[in-house]
Amino acid sequence: MSVTAPGRISTLPRTARKDHGKRAGKGLRISDRRFALLLMTPAALFMLAFVAWPLIKLVLDSFFDFSPIAGGPRTFVGLDNYVEVLSSSSFRAAAVRTIGYTVLVVTLEFALGLAAALLFNSLGNRSRLLRTAFLYPLMIAPIVAGLLWRFLLIDNFGIVNEMLFRLGILDDRNDIGWLSDSSIALFSVALPDIWLTTSFMALVLFAGLQNIPGDIIEAARIDGAGPVSILFRIILPLLRPVIAVALVVRGVDAAKAFDIILIQTGGGPQNSTETLSLLIYQTMIRFGEPGTASAMGTLYLIAMLAIAVVAVGLIWRPGGREA
Repeated sequence: MSVTAPGRISTLPRTARKDHGKRAGKGLRISDRRFALLLMTPAALFMLAFVAWPLIKLVLDSFFDFSPIAGGPRTFVGLDNYVEVLSSSSFRAAAVRTIGYTVLVVTLEFALGLAAALLFNSLGNRSRLLRTAFLYPLMIAPIVAGLLWRFLLIDNFGIVNEMLFRLGILDDRNDIGWLSDSSIALFSVALPDIWLTTSFMALVLFAGLQNIPGDIIEAARIDGAGPVSILFRIILPLLRPVIAVALVVRGVDAAKAFDIILIQTGGGPQNSTETLSLLIYQTMIRFGEPGTASAMGTLYLIAMLAIAVVAVGLIWRPGGREA
């Protein structure tokens, strides 16, 4: 026996009390791996319910022909929906427009974003206020940006044509139909997207520039390298991983552009701005063909995954696996 507290006497030996305390503490502890799994469980359940299951259902629905009305007939058709989609001229044309829109948006965003990032990097701490103002477009919803640019570019009373007319560049306010001329409409609907997310590209590239050692650039300058040589032989090669991430993220996001185009032209004029996202939406909602729309979505998903993998492989590790 031993005294453990005033007025209390423990009847357990000292060694027994120590073993009892260890067992009690051990029962309350969990391993780090189990604790991490416990923390990830809610997010995993959310992803399973709202990402994995819709993707699985999308692929399954692509093999059926069924009515969009709940409880309607459902017929297994195999690959017929895929054959119909691949033989559709509308799908091929929309795919070409999607590629053109994505290349246009991502190329201009990368060029403008890189220029802005280099400017911020050269200014150093003096660019704080400029960086803050440059990021403001990211706070605007795409549909709001689409409405804003629609009012800027609309033919009859658009601010852009009004300014060009007053400057004497246009003879008439309706000389340029930004959103009604099918030859330039795709470029016009891309302007809000470029304006919105160039700041994202600049932010990512600026963060990458901060990790480039200044000694390397200084040594290149001492050796006589000019600004262009430093950019293409030092800065861009060291930024390859950052560029890969930025291009893939923005490429996927631009390829699935929907609301910013829908609010401006709705796919017109003459389907000149109808991308795959709009075509899938119209096939599902307007024409009531969920099976065909699911097949389009599945092919779209496979193409985006393949392009992303190839892009990362070419940009991140252009020379193959490093030793």
